[in-house]
Amino acid sequence: MVMSKPVACSRMYNLSPRIRGLWDALFAQVSLRSGIELEIIAHAAPAPLSELWARPDMGAVFMCGYPFSRMPEAARPTVLAAPVSSEAWSLDQPLYASHILVASTGPVNAVADLAAARWGWTVRDSQSGYHAARSYLAGRFAGTMKSTTVGPLLNPSGIVAALKDGRIDAGAIDAYAFQLLSMHEREEIDGLRILATTDPLPAPLLVAAQTLPADIAMALRQSLVTLHETPEGAAVLERLGLGRFSAVVPSAYDVLPQRADDADRRLGVSW
Repeated sequence: MVMSKPVACSRMYNLSPRIRGLWDALFAQVSLRSGIELEIIAHAAPAPLSELWARPDMGAVFMCGYPFSRMPEAARPTVLAAPVSSEAWSLDQPLYASHILVASTGPVNAVADLAAARWGWTVRDSQSGYHAARSYLAGRFAGTMKSTTVGPLLNPSGIVAALKDGRIDAGAIDAYAFQLLSMHEREEIDGLRILATTDPLPAPLLVAAQTLPADIAMALRQSLVTLHETPEGAAVLERLGLGRFSAVVPSAYDVLPQRADDADRRLGVSW
């Protein structure tokens, strides 16, 4: 039986054709250094991410930490590594945050205004576009929220579009996604500003299917965590605003459902 090539996919951070091209170049470097031939796929929106994460041929696929953390341990995909952003909010660790964005000339001028703002959210199993915002609000407005909500807006691009056309007053997007837009698609976020940034938490991770042979997963993991050690690898990482990829342990993500459940209890309103 001929085995299909493991697939690589950066769908979570495919924010534009230009940015996707940079990810494709990174995966090409990982493939070259590991000796594992990868099939790079788009799995473009609106195809559900859950379908991507269920594929038995995953080789190096970005997965949000929240749905990963909600899976039974025995059912979780194999962890490869997580990115370390060059931005200060990463603390030089495989962490990320969410930026709460508002329109520069919109009705929200201060954090206090968020309690009554029209909130946009991406999908309910997103840490960056849903749970991070709810945790932030629960810490400041527990039991006093009077906001209305608009969603699902699917991804950061949906939040940005809704802010620009006035359908929402505030929305949270992955701070690393915002970094990529700032670097490569600045016009997309013109007219928006960061009002606040949430606590840093474990970043989305690259995973492989459990069925991927252990030696192949190990080769891909080693290629990722040493990519920054070569001039070619460092260059492709720099173009993506990354310092390196870091090994992570699955248990690091267990904090995410704990925080989400706490926010649900304290906030007192559902979205």
